[in-house]
Amino acid sequence: MFSNPIQLIRGQELLQVVIEMAVIWVCVFAAFRFLRGTRGAGIFKGFAILFILLTLVIRVLGQGHTAFERLNFIYDQFLGLLAIAVIVIFQPELRQAMIRLSHARQFRGYRSHIREVIGAVSEAVEFLSKNQFGALIAIERSIKLGGLVEAGQALDARVSSRLLESIFWPNSPLHDLGVVIRDNRIVAAGVQFPLAEEGVLPARTGSRHRAAVGLTMETDCLVVIVSEETGAISIAEQGRLSYDVPRELLGDMLAERFSAPPPPPPTPGEQEENEAAVEEDDRANRQNAA
Repeated sequence: MFSNPIQLIRGQELLQVVIEMAVIWVCVFAAFRFLRGTRGAGIFKGFAILFILLTLVIRVLGQGHTAFERLNFIYDQFLGLLAIAVIVIFQPELRQAMIRLSHARQFRGYRSHIREVIGAVSEAVEFLSKNQFGALIAIERSIKLGGLVEAGQALDARVSSRLLESIFWPNSPLHDLGVVIRDNRIVAAGVQFPLAEEGVLPARTGSRHRAAVGLTMETDCLVVIVSEETGAISIAEQGRLSYDVPRELLGDMLAERFSAPPPPPPTPGEQEENEAAVEEDDRANRQNAA
């Protein structure tokens, strides 16, 4: 092992050193870009600063001094613990990265029956939105929601707008939770989706929107939400929300989402836009109540 960072480049060819440094820089940049806009970005910066400071103090300033032997031993053990800590702390971010790698565009073929699903969902959502009936509809892609589906009410019925409207009709036993569509069939209703963690969305965001974002952060499905308070339509995908989708454009937007590659994670600026949209919904609710 190299006890001094200078030994990493001593005696090496310049071209080899440049290539290795470029590869390291690309990997660090890719990790930082992926974490940018997430809660893991701050933790990543903290780990980086701590690692650099410890390396400078122990490996450079303490080189050749016996007083640092115990610190060198602790530092060697710390690196192993740090690797395990990174895996544990960044588990949600690593899971999202693996999901994106597993269903890149070439693995997400545009299936022939998707037009039938989009037509039924668009028609049902338009009816639900006009009548201000809340709805939460998840459309599967490559990742199946097996565990969630098993906890809901199994249906296994061909998708249709009338069936979706009846499920989300007020006082229906299944209207409060979500529906899962697989291929061209409604496989389950009354499904509880995982809620997004605190800090991902504004505190005033409704439970349906939090459930939609929480599900799309763990899977590649597309979720359509209808607000029960305002009738506003939203689309959740890859942990981001599109608010106030026009009814007449919903079908085209869904078709575009299914044929396009998944978007990157939301940036801090987009999160601020989400907060502004939530505040606008609150003002609309107050005006309607008045």
